[in-house]
Amino acid sequence: MRFRTLAALLLVTATTALAQGGGGRAAGDSAAGRGGRGGGRGRGGPAVPATGVALPNTTNLVELEMMTWPEVKRAINELGKTTALVYNGGTETRGPQNVNGGHTLMARAMGKALAEKLGNAIVAPILAYSTNNSSPDLPGTIGLTGPTFMAINREIARQLVQQGFKNVMLMGDHGGGQQQLDSLAKELESEFAAKGAHIYYVKDAYAPAQERFDMELLAEGLPCSSHAGIPDTSEMMYLGLDKGWVRPSLVATALGSYATCPGQPRDSVAAAAWPRVNNGITGDARKSSVALGKRAFDMKVEMAAKMIQGFLAAQK
Repeated sequence: MRFRTLAALLLVTATTALAQGGGGRAAGDSAAGRGGRGGGRGRGGPAVPATGVALPNTTNLVELEMMTWPEVKRAINELGKTTALVYNGGTETRGPQNVNGGHTLMARAMGKALAEKLGNAIVAPILAYSTNNSSPDLPGTIGLTGPTFMAINREIARQLVQQGFKNVMLMGDHGGGQQQLDSLAKELESEFAAKGAHIYYVKDAYAPAQERFDMELLAEGLPCSSHAGIPDTSEMMYLGLDKGWVRPSLVATALGSYATCPGQPRDSVAAAAWPRVNNGITGDARKSSVALGKRAFDMKVEMAAKMIQGFLAAQK
């Protein structure tokens, strides 16, 4: 009898605790409910002011993931770095010669260089996935559906505006996802413009820069490609040949399926004569070089910076 009485008492006590919000994180899952962890109210009392020190030798940092929160706060409120760059990379097969994380690796380098060039921007952590689909024949790709990709970017943009950024620039290093980023920027711009924040899609960081570089290659008599060819392979060589991004011994044989040159109709004769290959390359990467990679990279940074500066200038 005494055992049953004790068990009943324990059950009532546990039920009461749950009802009062002590049974888990559900009752206090917001920043305020977590007290000091999110700059909240500390066990239900008045708001606790955020306190922290930003060292004077860290003012040049531009990568949010490599900054402390006092450094981010100083960058926004004191240094005028109110533009956030949201760069989408991708995990995708890129031929036998390039590592699968190429989109993400290049986006990280591009985002940092772009933020430094602008002088008023911070680059958010690079997203490693874009709209894509995996294949058992060429394993290594991890993709997202379009709606999922948009939902992730939507939440990231909102979080950045919430913490004080006034401009959010959406861009991607992968062809898949460009349309979604364009649509999302228009959607969020209508949501935030009245609140003093703006969301933009920076298309010149991708297709226009690629097309311009492809035309230069064509003018120099170099072969066209659309995936893992000269532009991609050369840029990865320039940025990471010494970091293991490219297998140098395989570049000389990096020939893939037929690729149509930009602005030109498909050459059916050339396409028929081209060897049928399924290796993750569309085009011919055999003449890739570090020098060409630097040109491609610098062109992307320059064109993206100019477009972003145009967006900001139009606000004034």
